[in-house]
Amino acid sequence: MRILITGARGFVGPYVFDALRSVCGSDIAVISTSKDGGSHPLLGEIEVLDVTDKVAVQDAIVRHRPTHVIHLAAVAALGAARADPENTWRIHVQGALNVAHAILEKAPECWLLHVGSGLVYGESAKTGLPLDENALLVPVDDYAVTKAAADLALGALSRHGLKCIRLRPFNHTGPGQTEAFVVPAFAMQIAQIEAGLAPPVIRVGNLDAERDFLDAGDVAGAYARVVSKSAELKPNTIFNIASGISWRMGDILDRLLAQSSVKIATEQDSQRMRPSDLPRIVGDATRAREQLGWAPKHRFEATLDAVLNDCRARVT
Repeated sequence: MRILITGARGFVGPYVFDALRSVCGSDIAVISTSKDGGSHPLLGEIEVLDVTDKVAVQDAIVRHRPTHVIHLAAVAALGAARADPENTWRIHVQGALNVAHAILEKAPECWLLHVGSGLVYGESAKTGLPLDENALLVPVDDYAVTKAAADLALGALSRHGLKCIRLRPFNHTGPGQTEAFVVPAFAMQIAQIEAGLAPPVIRVGNLDAERDFLDAGDVAGAYARVVSKSAELKPNTIFNIASGISWRMGDILDRLLAQSSVKIATEQDSQRMRPSDLPRIVGDATRAREQLGWAPKHRFEATLDAVLNDCRARVT
């Protein structure tokens, strides 16, 4: 198998590389690409590939003739997506379409694994019940809307022969994630306080929102299982990647604070006290369990500890 990864320099890319080696064995070729290229201690040399450049994407598909493309390239953080919605549309939708059309035209036997988001369900989560793949897509922000648009567009292209698997991962974290995300944002503040670089107070907003969290290694493992089992799957299959367990943000913070070597106070910040439009988002990954034989292996408590230790290492 020849597996091309877009957006490989992002947070999840190295986890996917590890998972592919673990699940698929060493008899695979992995081509890592990203907009900026460069080198990586695990991934090696990374080829430059801007997925919004249609010609460049076609050239990469022709040169590498992949059997699978794992499309990770995206605007990762919600804040960045809101800050430049035009760019978000271009990367999430046009980028995905460029990859899909290149595969259809130049390598029609290639499988496309499109990494979307569990946030596409949006207001469907207001029931509070776990969401399966049949839940309506009712996204509520630029990030989720663009992910949903790409997801639906690729579903339509599957009717024209695109061998696409649509993945909808819910929240995931782990060492290496940036502070644009809630778990490392909490953990980095704690690490800085422990190092004497900040006063012993964390100012917080609404901590009552509940989210379905996974370890990034488990999410990557699901992607690798799709690659390994692709011959058994039907094109246009959708897989939620979720734990089915909700974590309250305040409980995540409490768990991290309990591991701290110093006493840290929390203070509510009125400017951050915005109620969540979606109080609880939980996924149902029964299909992934049944068709892929996938289930999370990591205890989320251990993942939280690993993120905190990673942030401590970065501070020192």
